[in-house]
Amino acid sequence: MDELWTSLRRTQVLNIIGLLGVLVLLNTNGVESRKRAHDLVSFQYPAISCRAHSASLEDFGGVGDGTTSNTKAFKAAIDHLSQFATVGGSQLYIPPGKWLTGSFNLTSHFTLYLHKDAVLLGSQDESEWPLIEPLPSYGRGRDNAEGGRYSSLIFGTNLTDVVITGDNGTIDGQGEPWWTKFRAKQLKYTRPYLIEILYSENVQISSLTLIKSPSWNIHPTYCSNVIIQGITILAPVTSPNTDGINPDSCTNTRIEDCYIVSGDDCVAVKSGWDEYGISFGMPTKQLVIRRLTCISPFSAVIALGSEMSGGIEDVRAEDITAIHSESGVRIKSAVGRGGFVKDIYVRGMTLKTMKWVFWMTGNYGDHPDNKYDPKALPVIQNINYRDIVAENVTMAAKLEGIPGDKFSEICISNATIGLSAKPKKLQWDCTDVEGISSGVTPKPCEVLPDQGPEKIKQCNFPEDSLPIDNLKLRTCYYKK
Repeated sequence: MDELWTSLRRTQVLNIIGLLGVLVLLNTNGVESRKRAHDLVSFQYPAISCRAHSASLEDFGGVGDGTTSNTKAFKAAIDHLSQFATVGGSQLYIPPGKWLTGSFNLTSHFTLYLHKDAVLLGSQDESEWPLIEPLPSYGRGRDNAEGGRYSSLIFGTNLTDVVITGDNGTIDGQGEPWWTKFRAKQLKYTRPYLIEILYSENVQISSLTLIKSPSWNIHPTYCSNVIIQGITILAPVTSPNTDGINPDSCTNTRIEDCYIVSGDDCVAVKSGWDEYGISFGMPTKQLVIRRLTCISPFSAVIALGSEMSGGIEDVRAEDITAIHSESGVRIKSAVGRGGFVKDIYVRGMTLKTMKWVFWMTGNYGDHPDNKYDPKALPVIQNINYRDIVAENVTMAAKLEGIPGDKFSEICISNATIGLSAKPKKLQWDCTDVEGISSGVTPKPCEVLPDQGPEKIKQCNFPEDSLPIDNLKLRTCYYKK
């Protein structure tokens, strides 16, 4: 009997040991499975080009704790991935986390992708923002600084085929210290932007949230074939010069489906500053802006200028919504600017709480220096607005040309402007401008004579498509 009992106990012990072994194995497999699940990242996204090679910032020592600088990790990653430019291109994945970094440069045939829970944090250390030369079409820093300027957080020059995108990941410029120093005139150089791409072609910036930029948010300059799509931009409405999107001396650009809250213009179209812009001579042209929502109590929804000395032409804006903005479309120029703003087409604007619906001025000073030519007068011509509904408006329009240099061929039709509780007594203030109107309430000034209700659709809007609309996005994949 004792032998039987001993045998039964030995069997139970062995069974228990075996069960524990199974549990340990299952637990180990569970850990490995979770580890593999963490490592296996895959997703798809729309882009102008797909890539054959992939890497994560973590592969290059990146740490997403919000305090460790990742500037060297970004440089190492992009330097490594640049070798694949001619063999299928590459993409760099930014995982969930807070990735502190200074300025870094992109490469060609490259995609930067931010996970929805990834946040790029702009460094507070000025030494991590290299100084670069002023733009040749500006002659000096835009903050009226005679020296250079800080490189943007994400920067690139002479690139081909570059994509900055994500699943609505965030780029936080942490701009408050920059704003404080700028207001106190403590900066020797022009503040950095969040994204600036120079001398490049085939550029996509999409599906991101940008917040608290030190200055302008997105600044494509001297570029062609640019798509900016699905961007959310957020800045305190009192923050200085936090423009949303500023296409500058660019050809063939598409801005669409963006939401912008800004301390300055939501979209500002530019092409150089006074004698520097005239000499450089590169206009912004073939620009589409559609489905834009804007809040900017102290600036414009869309501004043309004031730096427009290289010229601005063929701008098409439609389906625009603004809530509490200073003006709808604003043309800013001055004696000494030279250049031109012509062939501007706007239709389908819904505006709520505005100081002015239409604003043009030829008296916007602010010169880079005293070397500008006072005989360099701008040409403002063929400006078309139609299908406008506005409410709670203080003043319908302030249209101020230049004596001896009238703004001409202005056309406004089918515009209904509802006034605020305390509107200006004079609703239309027009000097040195000429054009026509049709179906506009309240009645425009005499230099814009009403052509009658049968001409209500007369203000032109081109029905042909620009080349940028033929640039289609592909479905691309990332797998690690």
